[in-house]
Amino acid sequence: MSDRWDPLALPSQDGRTIVVTGGNAGIGYFTAEQLARAGARVVLAARSPERARTAMAAIRRQVPDAALDTVALDLTALASVARAADELRTLRPLHALVNNAGLVVSPRRRETTADGLELLTGGNFFGHFALTALLWPALAEDARVVGLGSMSTRMSRLDPGDLQSVRRYAPFRAYAMSKHLVHGFAFELDRRLRATGSGRASLLAHPGFAVTGLAARRPGVTDLPAGKRATERVLFSLVGQGKDSGAWPVVRAVADPDAESGTFYGPSRVLAGHPVPLAPVVSSASPVFGAQLWSLAERLTGVRFEV
Repeated sequence: MSDRWDPLALPSQDGRTIVVTGGNAGIGYFTAEQLARAGARVVLAARSPERARTAMAAIRRQVPDAALDTVALDLTALASVARAADELRTLRPLHALVNNAGLVVSPRRRETTADGLELLTGGNFFGHFALTALLWPALAEDARVVGLGSMSTRMSRLDPGDLQSVRRYAPFRAYAMSKHLVHGFAFELDRRLRATGSGRASLLAHPGFAVTGLAARRPGVTDLPAGKRATERVLFSLVGQGKDSGAWPVVRAVADPDAESGTFYGPSRVLAGHPVPLAPVVSSASPVFGAQLWSLAERLTGVRFEV
């Protein structure tokens, strides 16, 4: 697998249907736009139908012939996940599922989802686990599942005994814990696919330090007050990148024909740069943790996922 990849010259995605959760904003929006430009039919699964329509209009201003659909999805409510999965299955075969949506700003105090799960882990991981399981029969034989990882896993240690921050809650710790779960799921799914000889693939990608102020402007999607945009450009231009560039590792995981299951993509300079394969955090890539996490996710979501 070559480290050389041109994110501005994607291979054709004609004939492929790709679901992007949270495709209405941020990394998800630019992932959807870039894949649509390459010819994919992109389904934006988003909590707000209005924001999804705004995002589709923005994509069509860039890609007039874009093939787009939208499905309502709230990952913090398992009933919504089930409804969205029912609707998405009618679009089969699905060639890629990008589990992008997620909460980044944590509440100051511990909160729970409609199903009693800690808010960050519930929205960033457990909802995606249930969605992936429910969509599994609708995925193409060579489909890819791409998780959105984070370098926060290197800054906050995995605590397998307190994944939902019951004993101790801190906002950044809760976010990092949710991303440890995303990592653990991606690598455990890869192991199970390899064990069965499946043609499907599980990959992981992280966007680096990606901010809106450095991204290409998309009215209604990347709007910022002029002062905040200027501040972000001054503070972060040397170390970060726009969210359009932050989407590159995700898009490579979806579109690179040579990408192998189990690969973790991220920026070449850690926080910014072209997408290249990276080494994961050892703890969340552990087979022991992966097996425990899978069992826990089935129990807490009530969704069996047999691979």
